[in-house]
Amino acid sequence: MNQRLAAITSLLLLAASVVLAVVLGVESFPRGLSVLACLAAALLAAWWALIHRGAARFAAATSAAALVVGAVVLVVLEGRVVEDAFVLVGVVLSIAAARRVFSVHATLPAAPALKRPVLFYNPKSGGGKAERFQVAREAQARGVEPVELHLGDDLATLVHDAIADGADAIGVAGGDGTQAIVAAIAAERGLPYVCVPAGTRNHFALDLGVDRDDVVGALDAFTNGRERVVDLAEVNGRVFVNNVSLGVYAEAVQRQGYRDAKLRTIAETMPTVLGPDGQALDLRFAGADGREHKTSAVVLVSNDPYRLGRAIASGTRPRLDAGMLGITVLQAGAARNGDKRVQQWSVPSFEVSSDGAVAAGIDGEALKLEPPLRFRTRPGALRVRIAPQHPGASPSANMPESPWGAIRSLVRIAIHGGA
Repeated sequence: MNQRLAAITSLLLLAASVVLAVVLGVESFPRGLSVLACLAAALLAAWWALIHRGAARFAAATSAAALVVGAVVLVVLEGRVVEDAFVLVGVVLSIAAARRVFSVHATLPAAPALKRPVLFYNPKSGGGKAERFQVAREAQARGVEPVELHLGDDLATLVHDAIADGADAIGVAGGDGTQAIVAAIAAERGLPYVCVPAGTRNHFALDLGVDRDDVVGALDAFTNGRERVVDLAEVNGRVFVNNVSLGVYAEAVQRQGYRDAKLRTIAETMPTVLGPDGQALDLRFAGADGREHKTSAVVLVSNDPYRLGRAIASGTRPRLDAGMLGITVLQAGAARNGDKRVQQWSVPSFEVSSDGAVAAGIDGEALKLEPPLRFRTRPGALRVRIAPQHPGASPSANMPESPWGAIRSLVRIAIHGGA
């Protein structure tokens, strides 16, 4: 499907879904309002369950479930299940078509041929992706030396040894924490770096424009890759490629059972931090307005800002070469002095103070950092090679900022074609 046809399809599906939703809403009034009220109350009850323990959590969770069931029953009694499903499917397909419209395949400059590239791979990462896709064999077939990582290996030492032996490019197949170690050394030594998405979520690969579903194809970056330059970031001298989380998530990843039961551990941590009897975390920082703030919920510092709260490509970074840190703060309790509950801004450096060691999740790895926590961006620090068949840019690189902006762009493309 070409860009113009995808734009027309997205707009037609959206228009049809909106018209059908309005018709159904008018015909089912006021029962439709009751459904919305049930869902809103269910969300509030679910939040109450997350930040409380014991009987209060059980009662709130039960209420949330009952309210959702009630909403479903109201929809069924109305006898318009098929029509409602058409609205939902239409919106989903419209968003899918819009994603197609705004997808990007960057034109990146060709890079010089490599003489001795080396790939480090973690065979256990991502549920064993490297072994499942036979990454070592595929690397050798492309003239890349594979180095398997074993439990207890010092990855940084292995990478430095490979460079000392003549490696002129280094890559890694593993999770984001492993990627950060290799990327930091590549940047330090001025060598090209290749990201092979063999981790669990591969957030860095996604924002680099590496196809996360094409593990083997990512190895083509070594042989005929195109090159782009991206930023890195650091906290107290430690490099990260995605983000550093302080607060609820950071406290959860410190707990023993986190790796085996992530959602349960986070749910158990939330009352400790956010509940009425929770202990406020001592995190002090200057906000976007220059005033000192405190939070006991979440402070997220990212290597370039995230696109959050959007229907399309939320949770991605449109750029990895903006030379900025993205700061996202979720306040605990009621917002004060007119502040928003969630705040976002961008700065080249950021500092967090505390009276004790601060729990941090750095690219998903649990650490304790001594204050003050000094964050800074390292603009244009890393040369990255991307396989020519991969996008080479974030999925949100071309996404308009607002829903109305997206609709205006879709209309323009539908009428005039792509730029």
